[in-house]
Amino acid sequence: MYKKFLVPIALDHGVSKGTLEIAKALTGSAGEISALHVSEAPLGAVRNYVDDAAKEEGLARARAELRARTEHLADVKAEMVIGHTHRSIIDCASTQGIDCIVMGAHKPGFSDHLLGSTAARVVRHAPRHRARLSQHMTQAHSPTVHPTRKAFHL
Repeated sequence: MYKKFLVPIALDHGVSKGTLEIAKALTGSAGEISALHVSEAPLGAVRNYVDDAAKEEGLARARAELRARTEHLADVKAEMVIGHTHRSIIDCASTQGIDCIVMGAHKPGFSDHLLGSTAARVVRHAPRHRARLSQHMTQAHSPTVHPTRKAFHL
């Protein structure tokens, strides 16, 4: 069905293991999985008060955490980019020819309805199929893929 998967990983959320497992199940015996972490650059005003050493230390911690989450998965290629989260996910999917994006989503709050969560923005703007795993799903609930137009809801 799909051969190339992108799994965006927010290192401060706990859904990356579930999304990687779902991507692995969807690939079958032959497929590629790329795990992507997007590190947001400090905003303009903050950038002036954060020294380069602190920025590099934060990036090194993020790389180490990404490596720790993916090193036991031989068939997962991990990468990290710096940029705006939803835009970087969409750009990465486009440049790598990704067939399906599998990403986690939290239960939407009030601010998400005004601004939109990262998952919602990716679902709205990505040119490929997306699968979204809600964070409130439990281990006992085994997700199934339900395609609706261009998005999958898990």
